[in-house]
Amino acid sequence: MIVVVAACSAAVVLRHRVFLLLPVAAIGMLSGSLAATRHADTLDAVVPQGRGDLVGVVMTDATPYGQGYRFVLRPAVWTAAGSATAIPWPGPAVAVTSESAAATAGDWVSVSGLSRSDPDEIRGDPVAGRIHAVAVERLAGPAAPAAAAGNLVRNRVHSRLSAVAGTPEGALLSGFLIGDIARLPESDTDALRRAGLTHYVAVSGSNVALVLGGWWLVLGLVGAGTRTRAATGLIVLVVFVVATRWESSVIRAATMAALVMGGRACGIPIDAWGALGGAVALLLVVSGGLAYDVGFQLSVAATGGVLAGMRIWAGRRPRLVWGLLAATVSAQLAVVPLLLLHFGTVPLLSPVANLLAAPLVTGATAAAGLGVIVSWDLPVHLAATLAGLVLGVARTASGWPQLDFGQVVAMATVLALSWATPLRWAVLVAIGGLATSSLLPPVPPEVPTVVFLDVGQGDAVLLLDPSGAAALIDGGRDPTVLRTKLRDHGVGHIDLLVATHGDIDHVGGLTELPLDVGELWIPAQAERGEALGAVLDRVAHNGGEVREVRAGDGAELGEFRLEVLGPQRRYAADNDGSVVLLVTVGHESVLLPGDIGEHAQRDLGGVHVDVLMVPHHGAATTDLDWLRDSSADLAVISVGPNTYGHPAPEVVATLEQAGMRLLTTWEAGDISIPLR
Repeated sequence: MIVVVAACSAAVVLRHRVFLLLPVAAIGMLSGSLAATRHADTLDAVVPQGRGDLVGVVMTDATPYGQGYRFVLRPAVWTAAGSATAIPWPGPAVAVTSESAAATAGDWVSVSGLSRSDPDEIRGDPVAGRIHAVAVERLAGPAAPAAAAGNLVRNRVHSRLSAVAGTPEGALLSGFLIGDIARLPESDTDALRRAGLTHYVAVSGSNVALVLGGWWLVLGLVGAGTRTRAATGLIVLVVFVVATRWESSVIRAATMAALVMGGRACGIPIDAWGALGGAVALLLVVSGGLAYDVGFQLSVAATGGVLAGMRIWAGRRPRLVWGLLAATVSAQLAVVPLLLLHFGTVPLLSPVANLLAAPLVTGATAAAGLGVIVSWDLPVHLAATLAGLVLGVARTASGWPQLDFGQVVAMATVLALSWATPLRWAVLVAIGGLATSSLLPPVPPEVPTVVFLDVGQGDAVLLLDPSGAAALIDGGRDPTVLRTKLRDHGVGHIDLLVATHGDIDHVGGLTELPLDVGELWIPAQAERGEALGAVLDRVAHNGGEVREVRAGDGAELGEFRLEVLGPQRRYAADNDGSVVLLVTVGHESVLLPGDIGEHAQRDLGGVHVDVLMVPHHGAATTDLDWLRDSSADLAVISVGPNTYGHPAPEVVATLEQAGMRLLTTWEAGDISIPLR
């Protein structure tokens, strides 16, 4: 379908002779089919197993991954450990994980480590296997001059932004200039998406125009002619594409610009619609896999929407405001189907967020670009300030209403039916009122409520009091998932945060917690580790109190009474050292035991509560005798898709034999239990 649309658009260039584009459309569809076949072949490819050395070309920059870094490598030669024979292996791409970040796209490297088959996708691109590297040695830089120049530009940007490195603002500036947001916190990346602002870090038309405009100005000062500017501009485009790591949006924008400049150099005028259609058709012929790329789809749709909107809304005053509004609204309307298809929701008030953010982004990009070019820190700091305001808009707008498919269809239907009637303004006002009311956060529950959050394979439990006070016990492994859950339940402040222990599936989601925390509890004598250490630093930096707790400690939060039952002593296993909480409201009680195993369970003794959270996601580490000695009306297992065998069949069977009703977050989603 995208090929047909591209072909029809490109017909503008060929004076509506669509039949000339039919072969191009056919080739594009064939290319897409072949790309899908190559994708499947890569996932099914055979990968050498065991230790050895692999020489190849780095396809992506090393980016943070777990405790180290990851990049994609295109293999060339494999040498098994203990063998003196190097075997040519022009095999499919493999992922390399390493403690070193010294891998830049285009470099030739030698990787020593353990290779294994592990088919996967990285940003939509397939890899056939994985190598855990113990050493990565750079052998040579990129062979192509344009690739080397692009890397120089990219390194220049990173080095000149070092004054604000390590901050979300600095990471966002890198996104504005070269589309690199690898170091932007996941919480802010998600906020940009929910606010409808991600296109500002998907380098595209405006960035290409800025680069070419600067190049045009430089050449104009030395008296270069139009054809010289166009020819050298093509080289600049190639370098810029490399510097931005050939993001699909910048490839689309650069190809459009190249068609326009090439046509001008040859005396053939090409307008914007023709450039869009021609670029899409050409790119799909060259790489049919782009048809499956979400970024490419969104870029093409948004560009088409902008072109259509500028024509529809032309002539309105003030031109600057209406031009920006036309571009924003039209682009958002054009990408609505794709956003629903890929993400399930669309931001209702994205045009408002864009109106607020657009001038800030323009100023930040211009100031940062000036600072990079002239090596001046002052404009970089100014740009960082503006970037901080953009993040403020994104974080605020991320809480605004999101529409799912049914709501979009309902709103579109109401607007369509009412538009031709005299009451359309009343309808629009009513819709605006409903949208405004939806901005209000959910009200606290009428009675104290325990919510076992569905955060996948991990633990996260909310205690919500009618007074508005809230406690959070653990946060799962994904900050984005946790943030969405807190937003859905109207939590804007956490009075008490409990990190039962340092496992990533309990505290990983807390590492980017965007809310203020009054007090943090951690187990006494715990091995903190990197993730729990990051949580401690974040809470302490924001003024929260950190407290080590052990058996006998406790607190009250609204109508909740929290009593710490463990850890009762020092244990060899970190899981046994988890904070164990008994939560009571009146005569009802809930046990939250973290990941304790058989040793801590025996110390604890049998428990008799109304609600029992089964330890360690229902793992076989639970002592079945302890489970039989305990009793509860309801047992809850917080678990998601996993390869650990959770929950263990014997644990489930024991719970059922004991007459406990069993619920899992995997099947039931969020489990809310009011305590009266």
